[in-house]
Amino acid sequence: MNNIKNNHAELAATIALEKLFKAIDDKKCFRLEAGAGAGKTYSLTKALEYLIKNSGNYLMKNNQRIACVTYTSVAKNEIKVRTDNNPVIFAETIHAFSWSLIQGLQKQMLEFIPTISEKWEKRIKEAGGLNKQKVIYDLGYPKATAEEITLHHDDVIKIITHFLNAKKFRNMLKNNFPIIFIDEYQDTNKELADSIVKNLIEEDSGVLIGFFGDHWQKIYGSTACGLITASPDKIEVIGKNANFRSDRVIVEMLNRMRPDLPQNFNDPDSKGQISIYHTNDWMGTRRKDNHWKGDLPAHIAHDYLTKTKEILSQNEWEFTSDKTKILMLTNNVLAEEQGYKNLISAFSNTDDYLKGNDHYIKFLKDVVEITCDFFEKKQYGEMFKAIGTNTPRMMNQADKIIWNRDLKKLIKLRETGTIGNIIDLLRETNKPRLSSKVEQAEKRYSRFSQLTEPEEIQKEKSFYDKVSKIKSVDYNELSALAEYIDDKTPFSTNHGVKGAEFENVLIVCGRGWNNYNWSEFLSWVNNGIPKNKEDAFERNRNLFYVTCSRPKKRLAILFTQVLSTDAQKTLSHWFGVENIHNIGLE
Repeated sequence: MNNIKNNHAELAATIALEKLFKAIDDKKCFRLEAGAGAGKTYSLTKALEYLIKNSGNYLMKNNQRIACVTYTSVAKNEIKVRTDNNPVIFAETIHAFSWSLIQGLQKQMLEFIPTISEKWEKRIKEAGGLNKQKVIYDLGYPKATAEEITLHHDDVIKIITHFLNAKKFRNMLKNNFPIIFIDEYQDTNKELADSIVKNLIEEDSGVLIGFFGDHWQKIYGSTACGLITASPDKIEVIGKNANFRSDRVIVEMLNRMRPDLPQNFNDPDSKGQISIYHTNDWMGTRRKDNHWKGDLPAHIAHDYLTKTKEILSQNEWEFTSDKTKILMLTNNVLAEEQGYKNLISAFSNTDDYLKGNDHYIKFLKDVVEITCDFFEKKQYGEMFKAIGTNTPRMMNQADKIIWNRDLKKLIKLRETGTIGNIIDLLRETNKPRLSSKVEQAEKRYSRFSQLTEPEEIQKEKSFYDKVSKIKSVDYNELSALAEYIDDKTPFSTNHGVKGAEFENVLIVCGRGWNNYNWSEFLSWVNNGIPKNKEDAFERNRNLFYVTCSRPKKRLAILFTQVLSTDAQKTLSHWFGVENIHNIGLE
């Protein structure tokens, strides 16, 4: 206990955990606000362990479980591992959890689906109307036929949002899941979050809802809810005032940036390093087009990045992927080095490729890429774990020869062929075998050429066009995307940032996105937020906070866009005037 008393971060974490346990004992809905580096997942795991110990047997006897709803499959799997796959814990993504609740309500879904949108009304009309079709949620592509209605991911959320208004549905939910924890609550769909608050918290439904997250870390789009609030005394707000990630100087900077959730640092003797570089003295003509206004020409921005890396390398920075992350908060610098522009242009929703919602990307990234990696390392046991049980194993020497031949062919084709070429090869060799989801998509894709009815062609065209575009892309773009998602490359955009941490972080802040203007945002901090600009301010603030809070030891920021005087004042207050440098190219 003395060690905890002497460590302010540990003490703050212990206090937060005690408040968490009390809220659970009191059956009080709560929101744990855990800033960057606070150890949110640790608190979530401890809360689940507390419930397993005190209520697990009782819940299992009553055929009830604790739901732990996550935003990604990675988080879901982490929760399962941390709780030793205890059967009382039902850890799932929001889409899978929602579908588990609604899939048995076929009649009610059929009645509601036509009201979701005009597109659904039209699809069902073209399919001959409602005729007791089976509603399924499989590939995530919306479709209606005389036999089946296939839901999109967003449709599942809209359905459960609506169903929560029904008391009968809420009772069913309570009987199955009397306790629901929502991880990364700030990324929950806004309409669903409002429905949860209205129907499960304000109504005193008897379901214990626990929110775990940080509204300053909402960076995933306009549909996310951000801060969740309710009437006074309906939600216990618990702040976790600790930071176990970053050195003292970085934590103190974050506290100046965010004084309403001050954090205690873990190691008072840690040093850390902060360096801010701007390019205001560059005398050339800056860009003037649309949302590039005020930024450097691309080749000059590239030169400034090179110069910044040279300076940092002289100050103990190592630019290797295991030590340093370069976060690109701009579309200006090194876009070509990301290496997957053509592939992501096939998707309108970033979740499709970033979170594995698209079955082609998921299979190629999680099976093909890993299979090839382990094969080249001669780690055959791990290779077959990645492949799974649906591919025949090597039974004898002849099998080994065939596997060796086919995988060498696959590895060679990865370098020269398209994604379509890879799929064709795997259909031929079955090494590894296509996943069932990709097989279904391939059958649907191949049927398109046989369609003759204009209505059918129109219904399937968007699916066909999307898959065609994916297949036409060079496979090496898939490899580059997989490396980015798995954080093997030192370059990153904002999408893969949250939750990650690195020894050193260099942030490049520039223009190129309509939604982000760093000089404007920093000026608003100093002068106040203009009317109707609250959403824009929050969007910029959150991404800036998330990226600035990633490093353990060293943080550097390079601004390629010109900074106003007010923006520089904000930087001086947050980072210290002694850490701000006007960089030149000499």
